[in-house]
Amino acid sequence: MEASLCFRLRDVLVIVYRSSHLVSVSALLLSMLLWGSSFVAMKYAFTEMEPMIVIFGRMVVASICFLPFLRSFSRLKLTRAHILPLVGMGLFEPCLYFLFEAKALELTSASQASMITTMLPLLVALAAGVFLGEVITRKVIVGLLLAAVGAIWLSLGGAASDHAPNPVLGNFLEFLAMISATGYIILLKKLSSSLPPFFLTAIQSFIGAAFFLLVLLVLGVEFPSDPPLSALMAVLYLGTFVSVGAYGLYNFGVSRVPANQAAAFINLIPVCTIVMGVVLLGERLTGWQMVACLLVFTGVIISQDRRRINKKERG
Repeated sequence: MEASLCFRLRDVLVIVYRSSHLVSVSALLLSMLLWGSSFVAMKYAFTEMEPMIVIFGRMVVASICFLPFLRSFSRLKLTRAHILPLVGMGLFEPCLYFLFEAKALELTSASQASMITTMLPLLVALAAGVFLGEVITRKVIVGLLLAAVGAIWLSLGGAASDHAPNPVLGNFLEFLAMISATGYIILLKKLSSSLPPFFLTAIQSFIGAAFFLLVLLVLGVEFPSDPPLSALMAVLYLGTFVSVGAYGLYNFGVSRVPANQAAAFINLIPVCTIVMGVVLLGERLTGWQMVACLLVFTGVIISQDRRRINKKERG
């Protein structure tokens, strides 16, 4: 009787564990889908409205979503040591990140820009080795080189078109956006040890809203008196479902899944974007560009060295 009860309890625990893992993986998958859609939504919105206004609107919408949590944020114990890293994190992303990405999406297609994001986990691995003291294996270096070659090939293989008037420059600017994202992630890792990720995401939105308002004032960009409804809907989608939803889901998944596994999900972003770009924007990749995409994915897969991690987990 006791043995039977033990077996039943074990089965229940297994089901609970698997269900929890399924929820975590589902959250990560949904966040990648939302992030993938952001390239398409921004590309579409940029055709209807000034890019800087789109990004500013996105940051304002996200900031409004975080306003109900200000009271709980005020209870956090912030110190002077937090100020510079928080400002640096916000400047890296969304400020510099979106400045580069906004211009990139004017010059290249959403599909090509999203492929450059596959280099982000590799860039983070290198930066973590330099600034956080993490070990960089040969596989990571080889993977980074292959992914870099694939990304360059992807850019050079793109002919100018209505969707990508200057893909070489556009993809390079997207690469600079990934460098900015790398700086953001490194600072986020340091700050998340003492501050909740949800608060850090809110800080991003507040800093971004203030920064892009200043950009609009400096550039003298005028707000449209009668903006298209479709563009407004795109901004609303980007601010709520992407800036708040995608980051929230990703942070939830990271809290329950090993960080190295969560980072691997980023490589699904271009798959989602390419499918949406083809279906919604009519974008096309050439045969050689598809080969370049495959090379990028190969480099990323090679870089995922699990042996050292598994040994640590078993030990």
